[in-house]
Amino acid sequence: MTQPANPHLTDKPAILWLRQDLRLTDNPALTEALAGSRPVIPVYIVDESAGARTLGGAALWWLNRSLRALAADLEARGSRLILRRGDPAHHLNELIATTGATAVCWNRLYDKHAVARDSAIKSDLTADGVSVISCNGGLLNEPWAVKNGSGEPYRVFTPYWRAARAKTVVGPAQPAPGSLPAPDRWPDSDNLADWGLHPTAPDWSTGFSDWVPGETGAAARLDAFLSGPVAGYGANRDLPGVEGTSRLSPHLHFGEIGPRQVWRAAQAVIAAGDAPEAQADKFLAELGWREFNHHILFHWPDLPTANFKPAFDAFPWLGDDAGFRAWSRGQTGYPIVDAGMRELWATGFMHNRVRMIVASFLIKDLMVDWREGERWFWDTLVDADIAQNAANWQWVAGSGADASPYFRIFNPITQGEKFDAAGAYVRRWVPELSGLPDDVLHAPWTATTHDLNRARVVLGKTYPRPIVDHARARDRALAAYSAVRSAA
Repeated sequence: MTQPANPHLTDKPAILWLRQDLRLTDNPALTEALAGSRPVIPVYIVDESAGARTLGGAALWWLNRSLRALAADLEARGSRLILRRGDPAHHLNELIATTGATAVCWNRLYDKHAVARDSAIKSDLTADGVSVISCNGGLLNEPWAVKNGSGEPYRVFTPYWRAARAKTVVGPAQPAPGSLPAPDRWPDSDNLADWGLHPTAPDWSTGFSDWVPGETGAAARLDAFLSGPVAGYGANRDLPGVEGTSRLSPHLHFGEIGPRQVWRAAQAVIAAGDAPEAQADKFLAELGWREFNHHILFHWPDLPTANFKPAFDAFPWLGDDAGFRAWSRGQTGYPIVDAGMRELWATGFMHNRVRMIVASFLIKDLMVDWREGERWFWDTLVDADIAQNAANWQWVAGSGADASPYFRIFNPITQGEKFDAAGAYVRRWVPELSGLPDDVLHAPWTATTHDLNRARVVLGKTYPRPIVDHARARDRALAAYSAVRSAA
């Protein structure tokens, strides 16, 4: 009998449904799809089904470039990336009908919408005789795998991470395949350019040029961090004017690199003596915080919209539209707050310490509902992640999990003086204040007339006066929090 030129052509293909796992290295769903050397059809679907949360503008910018990078990596291996948008269930069924695929593989997601959607799709496909294989490609441990002694999910990070770290087994690395078997005929695909993911009129992404979305960019970012900044991570991670953090969060969110890859790489530099163990462990604890937030989101699926602590439902939020506008534009009159908000708008990113400061200012100085801030970050962060965004905003508010006391109110002046003492961060992002001396930079209204004139600063004109008095705002917030606590 004559054999076909490509023996895979007689095999039924598997659909690899890519979501937040846009990589070929260490991708469990890809490994499953390749089982038996069957043809693989990689597919990315923009979910427009009912209940799906549309990605924000900055995340769409990232997605555009990440998909381009992935498509190029696939083409180099004799494959293609099929693009669709709409209802994933509809497109998967249509792809199965047109290609004869007998299996669908994906890596799990853990938010409320994704869990319900994927469960329904799995049930329907299985009933139709299609094999469905779901994997863990995005976490060190599944959210349901780490529980306390009573069999309940953890609510506090430190005991959670102690238990999770003890359970973590990353296993051997899975390299990217050298080639992917192709089907005899490719299904139709959208053109990525037609999706209009890149901003126009205006193009506000010109300051995003330092980012390199995609698997190659993620690997380079990790290597650069572990070859230098990790050595001083414990202290430098809090200094926004220093390149002291990994900036891996968008790469992890889109799955261009997985947490197991990060874990292996960090352990390797520790073993080789190339990084102090205590510093690398502190970095891995931040990976643990990411895990904890996914754990919380899975067990409390309404976290993005509902207070984790129900007592906060009675909190007397203020409808300060003018204050919110000033905050979002970096015009509050508090330099460290304004620097953070301007960095966010310009780069799609904000230093973690400053994220806490600006969130505290919005919630506690202005008493604007944390959900308003969460929505703004969702639209402007390239690393906007439903678990991290919701959990971290609630942590700052005091309504969330972990030890998040209501009385923790960041003072934007002392925070700036402590973590940006030389003013490198503020001077970069609030250049109109760059000529002020260090000792008044974080509170320019305390500067002498001589210093203001020399720096060409006119308060109320070239730079705003504070939109709220922090000391009074702090007292107001504490009174409101105390009332809520007393009523609980």
